[in-house]
Amino acid sequence: MGRKFVDCREVPSESKCTVAIAADSEDEVVEAAVEHAKATHGHADTPELRQAIRQAVHEGTPPG
Repeated sequence: MGRKFVDCREVPSESKCTVAIAADSEDEVVEAAVEHAKATHGHADTPELRQAIRQAVHEGTPPG
Protein backbone atom coordinates (compact mmCIF):
# COMPACT_ATOMS: atom_id res chain seq x y z
CA MET A 1 0.00 0.00 0.00
CA GLY A 2 1.55 3.29 -1.11
CA ARG A 3 0.97 6.89 -0.20
CA LYS A 4 -2.07 8.79 -1.48
CA PHE A 5 -2.34 12.51 -2.18
CA VAL A 6 -4.48 15.38 -3.44
CA ASP A 7 -3.05 18.61 -4.82
CA CYS A 8 -4.89 21.96 -4.80
CA ARG A 9 -2.82 23.08 -7.78
CA GLU A 10 -5.00 20.80 -9.93
CA VAL A 11 -8.10 22.89 -9.16
CA PRO A 12 -8.15 26.37 -10.67
CA SER A 13 -8.93 29.00 -8.05
CA GLU A 14 -8.56 32.69 -7.42
CA SER A 15 -6.37 31.98 -4.40
CA LYS A 16 -3.89 29.95 -6.49
CA CYS A 17 -3.55 27.53 -3.57
CA THR A 18 -0.45 25.33 -3.69
CA VAL A 19 -1.26 22.97 -0.80
CA ALA A 20 -0.83 19.23 -1.31
CA ILE A 21 -2.04 16.71 1.26
CA ALA A 22 -0.57 13.21 1.54
CA ALA A 23 -1.27 10.27 3.84
CA ASP A 24 -1.11 6.48 3.93
CA SER A 25 -4.84 5.99 3.32
CA GLU A 26 -7.41 7.52 1.00
CA ASP A 27 -9.81 8.13 3.89
CA GLU A 28 -7.16 10.10 5.79
CA VAL A 29 -6.39 12.23 2.72
CA VAL A 30 -10.09 12.92 2.13
CA GLU A 31 -10.68 13.96 5.76
CA ALA A 32 -7.70 16.33 5.75
CA ALA A 33 -8.64 17.74 2.35
CA VAL A 34 -12.23 18.37 3.45
CA GLU A 35 -10.98 20.29 6.48
CA HIS A 36 -8.62 22.30 4.23
CA ALA A 37 -11.43 23.01 1.75
CA LYS A 38 -13.68 24.26 4.56
CA ALA A 39 -11.10 26.35 6.41
CA THR A 40 -9.22 27.81 3.46
CA HIS A 41 -11.65 27.84 0.56
CA GLY A 42 -14.98 28.28 2.37
CA HIS A 43 -16.56 25.08 1.06
CA ALA A 44 -19.32 23.26 2.92
CA ASP A 45 -18.74 19.64 3.91
CA THR A 46 -21.13 17.94 1.49
CA PRO A 47 -21.26 14.48 -0.06
CA GLU A 48 -20.52 16.14 -3.42
CA LEU A 49 -17.34 17.77 -2.07
CA ARG A 50 -16.18 14.50 -0.55
CA GLN A 51 -16.84 12.65 -3.81
CA ALA A 52 -14.94 15.26 -5.83
CA ILE A 53 -11.98 15.04 -3.46
CA ARG A 54 -12.06 11.24 -3.48
CA GLN A 55 -11.96 11.30 -7.31
CA ALA A 56 -8.91 13.62 -7.17
CA VAL A 57 -6.84 11.28 -4.97
CA HIS A 58 -3.67 9.98 -6.64
CA GLU A 59 -1.23 7.21 -5.76
CA GLY A 60 2.27 8.26 -4.74
CA THR A 61 3.52 11.63 -3.53
CA PRO A 62 2.79 15.11 -4.86
CA PRO A 63 5.19 16.51 -7.44
CA GLY A 64 7.67 19.04 -6.07
